[in-house]
Amino acid sequence: MPDVQRINKLSLSVMYFLMVIFTFLAIYPIFWLIIQSFKTTQEYMLTSKLSFPREWFFSNYPIAWRNANLGVLILNSIFYTSITVSSVIALSFLAGFAFAKIPSKFTPVLHGSFIVGILLTLQSIMVPLFLVINTVGLLNTRLGVLIPYIGIGLPIAIYLSTAYIKGIPNEILESARIDGAKYLIIFFKIIMPMAAPVAATVAILSTTGTWNEFMLINILVSRSNLRTLPVGIAMFAGTFSTNYGQQFSAMVIGMSPMIIFYFIFRKQITKGVTAGAIKG
Repeated sequence: MPDVQRINKLSLSVMYFLMVIFTFLAIYPIFWLIIQSFKTTQEYMLTSKLSFPREWFFSNYPIAWRNANLGVLILNSIFYTSITVSSVIALSFLAGFAFAKIPSKFTPVLHGSFIVGILLTLQSIMVPLFLVINTVGLLNTRLGVLIPYIGIGLPIAIYLSTAYIKGIPNEILESARIDGAKYLIIFFKIIMPMAAPVAATVAILSTTGTWNEFMLINILVSRSNLRTLPVGIAMFAGTFSTNYGQQFSAMVIGMSPMIIFYFIFRKQITKGVTAGAIKG
């Protein structure tokens, strides 16, 4: 028995040691970025990359905010993210409900066509997508950004929602149908409340993916008033020179909403990912 307890304590110690290491690896880059954002470009280039600033240059933040017009970029990012997330959740769960609970001979084909989308990378469809958006006249428009964002987010969302809804007992839906409930009533009153955990998972994936997306909006939009934060941050890096202090400041500003999002919804995020993974 003492040997078992000794092994358990050793395993627990190793586990905590690994957790400390991974926590440090996750937190230190953020800490480093914040520290470096208070250096001037000259000091960053001439001093150790691990050192603290000799003189804290707080002006990087207002200068970066003004030069990159970060206020407009943040509002654009919030707009694209909120519309994309709400649309992906609504459309994916309607489709998932139909695929999982409404019998049809077309279900395997339609469901399979969406699942194939998971295998497609953004790089493989970027050029065709640009040509289509340009042909239909949606280049440099908000709609021309939102439609691809929603379409790209649907495959994995439909996969998760269908798998989760399949696990809901059919008896619950049949009793509602016997009572005269229509499919839409069943969806909003029964399916969505029961599928809240996986909806949280879909919201997390869609929020982080849309907020951090760079490549697609960089080719679909050339007007500065329609761009998002990642594009604005990249503007600080030029061909021959980079303003590191201002770029780091802009990066801190850009990641702050996601950090705040996590701290506000951390319990829901943990429950959503765990429940969605178990149910799926």
